[in-house]
Amino acid sequence: MSNPEQTGRRGGRAARTAIRQAPIPEDKRVIRPGMEGGRFKALTDAEVERIHRAALDVLENIGLADAIPSCIDLVVNAGGTLTDEGRLLFPRALIEDTVANAARNFPLYAQDPKYDLEPWGQKVHFGTAGAAVHIYEPDTNEYRESTLEDLYNIGRIVQEMDNIHFFQRSVVPRDIPDPADMDLNTCYAAVKSTTKHVGTSMVHPDHVTEALEMLHVIAGGEDKWRARPFVSQSNCFVVPPMKFAEDASAALEVAVRGGMPVLLLAAGQAGATSPAALAGAVMQEVAEVLAGLVYVNLLVPGHPAIFGTWPFVSDLRTGAMSGGSGEQALLSAACAQMANFYDLCGGIPAGMTDAKTPDAQHGYEKGYTETLLAHSGANLIYESAGMQGSLLGFSMEALVIDNDMIGGILRTVRGIEVTEDSLSIETLRDVCTNGPGHYLGHEQTLERMESEYVYPVIGDRKSPKEWVEAGSEHIMDAAKRRVREIIDGKHPSHITPEIDAKIRANHNILMDENIFVAVA
Repeated sequence: MSNPEQTGRRGGRAARTAIRQAPIPEDKRVIRPGMEGGRFKALTDAEVERIHRAALDVLENIGLADAIPSCIDLVVNAGGTLTDEGRLLFPRALIEDTVANAARNFPLYAQDPKYDLEPWGQKVHFGTAGAAVHIYEPDTNEYRESTLEDLYNIGRIVQEMDNIHFFQRSVVPRDIPDPADMDLNTCYAAVKSTTKHVGTSMVHPDHVTEALEMLHVIAGGEDKWRARPFVSQSNCFVVPPMKFAEDASAALEVAVRGGMPVLLLAAGQAGATSPAALAGAVMQEVAEVLAGLVYVNLLVPGHPAIFGTWPFVSDLRTGAMSGGSGEQALLSAACAQMANFYDLCGGIPAGMTDAKTPDAQHGYEKGYTETLLAHSGANLIYESAGMQGSLLGFSMEALVIDNDMIGGILRTVRGIEVTEDSLSIETLRDVCTNGPGHYLGHEQTLERMESEYVYPVIGDRKSPKEWVEAGSEHIMDAAKRRVREIIDGKHPSHITPEIDAKIRANHNILMDENIFVAVA
């Protein structure tokens, strides 16, 4: 004879399973793109103001070197000064007017509108980024050079990851030696692999022009591209400390005039190319990006520009980058605060672990760097998934593992809602006075299990006994299996064969078109 309590539990479990299998409306999901951060503050309000004033002072009195002639003309005509030493000075009023009139509340569009992002206020979004030159191979525990096909497959995985909201180029195709071919094919592989927003970079203005021609074809015309630009340009317009980069500046101008949103990326490394003092490192990043913001708005007033303060950290014992350090977490969080202070879309990196494999070091470094940045209210968190080895390597398995981690982080960003219903007084009364003395199977429990709780996709929550009986699978084994399912599965089909053929007729596309044949 069965135990009634056991029977009830089985029924409750079946009911919970049925609920979990039902589709969840987007507005009912526990976590989603754009959860509100801002609870953590690395800086006081007074410290934010002090950094702001120092950045204005630096721009007005030290300025930036090596500006290209078109940039000099724009800034000088707007009230700036070119010193005898060739440094371009930005008056305080010009900076303040630019910040006041800069673009705000602009979406980052995707090829599929359901993935459009709203990166403003303190809404938090996670994505990839990077220029890794190696791929980690878990079967051999070795690194190999990254390829164009790797980049494409990474984008395909991102497409399937609910908690990774945009795809910025993660690896450099080492099988393409020509820079022009590399830039074009990087953009092509990225937009071919996913319908989420894509970020990429180009090293020369001519490469931007060719990429725009291709993107016009994919969008259905230049007018449709300009209405919904689904690719942003990551632009390292500055060489820290406080110098413009010539080719990147010229590429920036083409992108801005071509309607492409830009990530104004200043990437000083504390102790090497920015001050070792953390406050000074933040101040320099802010000053450099403010100069870029002026540049963009003098080109096209109100153009969408992401405030890309990307502070990096040096291990001062060796000079090597330390992307997983506590200092990195603080620097990134402080930079997010500065973007929030200006009420500008902020794009900041986190998750740049120094670990070489998806191991315990990987987990703790990514965990605290990304959690602090998310809770600081960063709008776009770059580098958050898949990166290894201080940005030199990438792991597709880590991409899948990190998706689980980001889901947990987003749940902490959402926080605890305290309402009359969530205080559960009547639920407690019902359980305690009417039985059965526990909340398993209760109506509120069934209702809340999908509206308040997040569950890992590959993370294991079995008991030790169940885990052993199931084969003692390591999370890396589960990640490898998931990666293989995606890579061996169907290829994205949002770019039709006809459009693909038109692109190939006019551009040197190097990916074998046979790779896109759909798998049944």
